[in-house]
Formats: sequence, C-alpha cells, structure tokens
Amino acid sequence: MSAIREAGRGQDGHSALAAFSRHLFGHLPRADQQRWGHLYLHGLLATPGKKSLRRMAETVTSSPTTASQSLQQFVNASPWGWEAPRAELLRWADQRMQTHAWTLAPTVLPKRGDHSVGVHRRFVREQGRTVNCQLGVAVFLAGGDGHVPVDWRLHLPERWASDEVVRRRARIPEQARPQPLWSQALELVETLAARPGVVPAPVVADLTTVTDVRPLVERLAGRGQGFVLAVDGQLPLTPSLRAARPVRESAAPVSARQLLLQGAARHPDVAMMPGPDGRPRRLQIASSPAEIPGLRPAGGRASFPGRVFATWDPARQRLGRIWLTNLTDRRMSELLGLTGLHSGSLATVTTLGERYGLLDFEGRSFPGWHRHMTLVSAAYAYALLSDAPALSPVLWREAA
Repeated sequence: MSAIREAGRGQDGHSALAAFSRHLFGHLPRADQQRWGHLYLHGLLATPGKKSLRRMAETVTSSPTTASQSLQQFVNASPWGWEAPRAELLRWADQRMQTHAWTLAPTVLPKRGDHSVGVHRRFVREQGRTVNCQLGVAVFLAGGDGHVPVDWRLHLPERWASDEVVRRRARIPEQARPQPLWSQALELVETLAARPGVVPAPVVADLTTVTDVRPLVERLAGRGQGFVLAVDGQLPLTPSLRAARPVRESAAPVSARQLLLQGAARHPDVAMMPGPDGRPRRLQIASSPAEIPGLRPAGGRASFPGRVFATWDPARQRLGRIWLTNLTDRRMSELLGLTGLHSGSLATVTTLGERYGLLDFEGRSFPGWHRHMTLVSAAYAYALLSDAPALSPVLWREAA
C-alpha cells in the first residue's frame, strides 16, 4: 500500500489532503509555494459553485483578500513547473486504478475577449454554433474506477505563433508553437508511454470533431501502439488481404463506410443504445477487417492488420459512429467496452467544469493555464480515488 494511502487512514480529511499535497508539491523549493499549492487544492475541493480565487480564499482562509492575492501569485506568477506534479499525479493515480485505456478528450473552454492565451473563434459541432474559446486536449487514465486526467495540451492557433508581442504578454515559451490537434494528441500518448512504471494501454478517442485523425492513426499504427479511434466515414481503407473471406479483385481503397456497408460481417454482439423515445434499443455490430496504413518513427510506410466496426440499426439501415482498431486479437465485446470509455471521459470533463473549477481559471498566461489544469486534475483525482474523510471548509486561520 502506498505511503499516501497509509497516511490517509486514521487521519482527518485535512491531514490526508496535506499528505497528498506534499506528494505533488514537496519538491518545490519554497515552503510558501507548497502551502499555497495545498490551499489551492483545498479551495477547489471545498468551495461550492464557481471556484474564483476570492471565493476559494473565503472558503478556506480567514483572510480572503490577502489569500486570494497569494493564490493569484501562486498559479500565475510563481516560478514552478507543472511537469513534475503531473508525473507524481500519474504515479499516484496509476497505483489506485485498474487502467483499461488511455482516453483522449478535447475540451472547449469558453472565454470572453481575445487576450487569454490560445483564445480563438471555433465552430463547436455539439453546440451548433461558433464560440470564443480555448481548446485543450487531455489524456485520461480510464477504467472501472473512473477517468482521471493526467496530462494536458493547449491548442495555439496561428495568431499565437506570429505575434511576438502577444506571445510575450501570454508568457508562451519559445518551444510552444502551433501544432495540429492530432500532433498534440500523439505527444500526449508518447509522453505517457515514456513514463517509467506505467503499464501500456490502448488509446481510445473520438477527435473527429476537432482534427483529421488520419495522421494520428498512421503514427500510432507505425509505433505499434494499440488504439480504438473513431474515424470519419470517408477515411480510405484497403480491404484486408489477410481476411479469410474472399476479397474483391482490385483490393482498391474504399471508404470506411463503404467497407462496412458492402462487406461487413454481422456479429452476434449487440449494443444497447437509446432510441428516439429515450428507451434502449438493441443494435447489431457490423465489422470488417481492413489494412491500416502506418508511418514508422524512423520513416517508411507499412500496412498493418486492423478492423473497422460500428453499430448497425437494421430498422433504419444506418451505421453509428465508426471505429478503427489495430487490436485484432480482442473480442468484439472487449472493443465495445473500450469505446464506452470515451463517453465516460467526456462526462468527466463536464464534471470537472461543473464541480472542480475547470472553467474558472483567472489568468491569461500559458504557464497559469497549465498550472490551473494540473491543480484541477489533482483535486478531481483526490476526490475520486482517496478514501480520506470529507473536508471541512476553513483550513488556514490566517494567511501567510
């Protein structure tokens, strides 16, 4: 049993949170940084409603004015890196979870004005309108215990590359340059895979609303990284030459949708999905083997065995969301279970916004955004996985 879990036993909620906070921030060189990290976490956990710095300071201190200023300084200006706390959070969560997948979830953060780092106007399909927002993407440890975000990337549109005045104002480091979303997603996966002691897991995601996933598919396949990714129905795929069933003579690429409609097998597996009346309906699963194009890290292209599948509504003659996987040794029931983890991570993003302050960052800088996301992730992980008692509001009777 880990030291933090041991520390949580027999202690009140404050002592357990203090142990958790030391685990994340004990490496910081200054005692005041460690203290305000602890206080920020407590504020995110104990403050009802909006997690403004003022309201968090009022909830957990007796000196809200000076404490809110110190919290602002800690998250926006104090010189500490977020990489080490995220690595500690990953280790802490990984010890407490049975991880079935690494899920990727895009996150739209509405913003007013145009000064917050990365802000831009974007059409959000789920809302059916264009919004002023930041766009982040998170990687989650996902399993039966829940979904815990352990790393983040912030999308920087082109405007944030060319205007050096804007970059200096937002304190964007030189190495942070605009990248396509698929590239940031790949970076999250590679960073997670390189962490010592982390057990590999398949990547599960639906990024089709924010990026072209074809480059991500090619690079994950070329690296031998298992995945189950939602793809656009127009994605060209080659019918598998390794299939037991006959293949058309040409074996020319066809769209993923065509492959499922023309030659897919109907599985005995069924998926329960809500119908127009809200009542669950049983849908068949259509699937077909396919060749997945891959790009190896050292260069050079190759083809890898895969499978494309989707739910099939026989009454409406309609395919559901289309998924592509290179996990050819998995049963269809296992693949369906993995796809279900995607919606769980999206639900967690909603919870992070409603209860843990994801949308309440008070600052405009690149470092501040990443620190806030780290603290929000840590607060949620603690609430989900710690067995410590609930926290009472006031922790610090006077501000330091």
